[in-house]
Amino acid sequence: MSLSDWEQLKITINPKTIRLKSLLTMTAYNRLSNSIYSYPQSWATLKKVGKTLVEDYAIVMRRDVATTNWLEVLLCYPGPQAIILYRLAHLLHNLGVFFLPRFISHLARFLTGIEIHPGAVIGKGVFIDHGMGVVIGETAVVGDYCLLYQGVTLGGTGKESGKRHPTLGCNVTVGAGAKILGNINIGSHARVGAVAVVLQDVPSNSTVVGIPGRIISQGEQEDLDCN
Repeated sequence: MSLSDWEQLKITINPKTIRLKSLLTMTAYNRLSNSIYSYPQSWATLKKVGKTLVEDYAIVMRRDVATTNWLEVLLCYPGPQAIILYRLAHLLHNLGVFFLPRFISHLARFLTGIEIHPGAVIGKGVFIDHGMGVVIGETAVVGDYCLLYQGVTLGGTGKESGKRHPTLGCNVTVGAGAKILGNINIGSHARVGAVAVVLQDVPSNSTVVGIPGRIISQGEQEDLDCN
């Protein structure tokens, strides 16, 4: 064994080096234990998700006049079904779980016709009505109590990286077939007309229609707030 090899061996088995590696390993383990797998935080996260799911179903009962009972909503409404699967996929996505969140998203698309990336952020009380063909991209943000109809796309333009999908404020209504593209902001209580193509920011309490989208009016906010 050469001198250089011997010196390298001494450095490798140096007790201080071993203690440093052990300390780094334990620190990483403790971080994971405290931030992801700790019982109190896990229980708090599950309670929050549970409350959000209750609100997701309650908003359907309040908004859809065709609804007769909660069992019908649970078994026959693709929007709430897609939201349930999204909540699970999003939770796993935030925990850094490999593959499974995307598989759940794919399964939801197969079952409901609604594609929601696990990385998207969706607030409470969001109602996807009818739902077929809805696409919500990875960096999209959908505020509380938004209403999306079938065929809505919250997508990118293909020219951006990072945050590349739209952000919707609370209580935004997006009509059937509307496309909202790029890293733009749709203000709270705004309305986007059916088949509109929106490429620029829309102020709060506005109505936008057409291709490309143009603002035609501004009105007062609805009863639902952003809290």
